[in-house]
Amino acid sequence: MPDFSEVPLLVAFTSFNRFTAQVAGLEDVEVARVIAEYYELAGSRITAAGGRVVKFIGDATLAVFPSETADRGVLALLELKDAADRFMAERGWDCHLVVKAHYGTVTEGQFGAGADKRYDVLGKAVNLAARLEASGGVALSVEAFRQLGPEARRRFKKHTPPITYIRQEDSHRPRWAKRA
Repeated sequence: MPDFSEVPLLVAFTSFNRFTAQVAGLEDVEVARVIAEYYELAGSRITAAGGRVVKFIGDATLAVFPSETADRGVLALLELKDAADRFMAERGWDCHLVVKAHYGTVTEGQFGAGADKRYDVLGKAVNLAARLEASGGVALSVEAFRQLGPEARRRFKKHTPPITYIRQEDSHRPRWAKRA
């Protein structure tokens, strides 16, 4: 019988808006080189804040942070957004990182077939994080926002409906720039 556990985590999804359009005319090997560099950037920022990259899928990342590092995790995600946007701009790519985070209980464990099992997280909290509307920037669920200390909370404002918290800087973007 598999060994799974339920734990409260900050669950984060990231991906680049306009990525598919950006890479349509590029050679696959060029895309692979850029994405490999991005994986290093994202992985280092996430692990430095006490988080764990669960998986990379193309331009997307699923990462988790333990409860005690949720505040540091959100701040690291904000730094990652800015660093990733600069990273893509330096390469002349017109795409920006979208970050979505939710806090809740997940089931974690080793998932997969046979010897190909890997750490993963499943559950409603993961699905909720994936479905957050980020409007091309950074969005937190109410539950994730409540994990933050006062300093980090100042970086967000309430956004409705449904209630999410978006990064202050993202609320001033032109309407056309908010599409993911």
